[in-house]
Amino acid sequence: MTDLSPLFHVHAAERQRTTAEAMAKTGFDALVISSGKVYTHFADDQDAPFRPTPHFAHWCPLAGPHHVLVVRPGQRPRLIRYAPEDFWYEQAPLGQPFWAPEFDIEEVGTVEEVWKRLGSLKKAAYIGNETDRAEAAGLEVNPALLTARLDWNRTTKSAYEVHCIEAATVIAARGHEAARAAFLAGGSELDIHHAYIQAAGIVDHEMPYGSIVALNEKGAILHYEGKRAIKRGNVLLIDAGAQVRGYASDITRTVAAPHCDNRFAALIKGMETIELKLCGLVKPGMPYGELHHQGHLLIAGLLQESGILEVAPEEAVEKGFTRPFFPHGLGHHLGIQVHDVAGRQGSPEGAPAPPPPQHPTLRTTRDIDVNQVFTVEPGLYFIPMLLRPFRENEHKAAFNWTLIDELTPCGGIRIEDNLLVTSTGHRNLTRPHLPQ
Repeated sequence: MTDLSPLFHVHAAERQRTTAEAMAKTGFDALVISSGKVYTHFADDQDAPFRPTPHFAHWCPLAGPHHVLVVRPGQRPRLIRYAPEDFWYEQAPLGQPFWAPEFDIEEVGTVEEVWKRLGSLKKAAYIGNETDRAEAAGLEVNPALLTARLDWNRTTKSAYEVHCIEAATVIAARGHEAARAAFLAGGSELDIHHAYIQAAGIVDHEMPYGSIVALNEKGAILHYEGKRAIKRGNVLLIDAGAQVRGYASDITRTVAAPHCDNRFAALIKGMETIELKLCGLVKPGMPYGELHHQGHLLIAGLLQESGILEVAPEEAVEKGFTRPFFPHGLGHHLGIQVHDVAGRQGSPEGAPAPPPPQHPTLRTTRDIDVNQVFTVEPGLYFIPMLLRPFRENEHKAAFNWTLIDELTPCGGIRIEDNLLVTSTGHRNLTRPHLPQ
């Protein structure tokens, strides 16, 4: 087992350095970050599964609501831990976690005492959702310029963070292997989902996002949430991850059953080749938008080779023929949040960097840089509502509508890996643990 203490020590020191710089540039002497409060459903007594404030999780992997972190430049961070006596819910003791030496830790039994312990802070900012308490304490709530700088810094991952993401990948890979076996055995979407979570050793609310387990035509619904009882599917598209100490993995695979249409099975193999080619292009300094554009060109080539489009790749991309087949962005930053922050941020100050008009759904417009972690997930789908306009316009002859109609019941294809950018290129965090 890896000793995480040295990795976390470096991670915490970097958080101290970059946070102090961000505070100095935005005029704050102190920063208060709470782990957050629980969200209770409207007119109900049921709570949503708790997720900590991401900026708190960036500093500290302590689970649970109402903890507060106080950061001052040049001082050891204070961690005020909310530790109530409670017989309704399990209260785990703190013990001696690897991260504890990086903080001055105080424990209190009430939320009121947590905030009382803050004392009087001048020129202090607050990040979190306990805004009423923060305002009462005289803190500036969620200041945009400071938050933008902290978001920007989160896109560069420390060795500790990469270790967490890769550990989450190991768990997700076990789930994907079990899901694949359940599908090939003829299981339903629900069977496949159950196989995933059992192999991963988690329950649903511990997943970083709801799993997408789609058979046949449902694979063309990008965020499909159903779990139907239909068995012996022709195609499985599964998008599912795991999380470790708050950091997520995000993996997608598409599998053809032996009885699947051979033409669609060939498209899956083609998309696997394209995904690996796109991963191979990743290097520092490359605009992510250029990687996305290359994805469209490669998919256009596959559509032409398979007889679905009857024009050259460059013309297909220029005229927007690939967009109904590949309607989403190529990927996104990954970390504490599955769709991690600052993907469309043009500078540390928060200047927006919107996607180009021809690719409006692109989540990442940044230049690729060392120690970023992001996904590469090209897709190819048969979505009738997106293809419908092309059946009726002047470009309809460029499409093989008979073949499209025959393949539409197969749904869609998406292949997704998680990449760490290195000084010489990249390291694929997914493939060593899930090679297919």
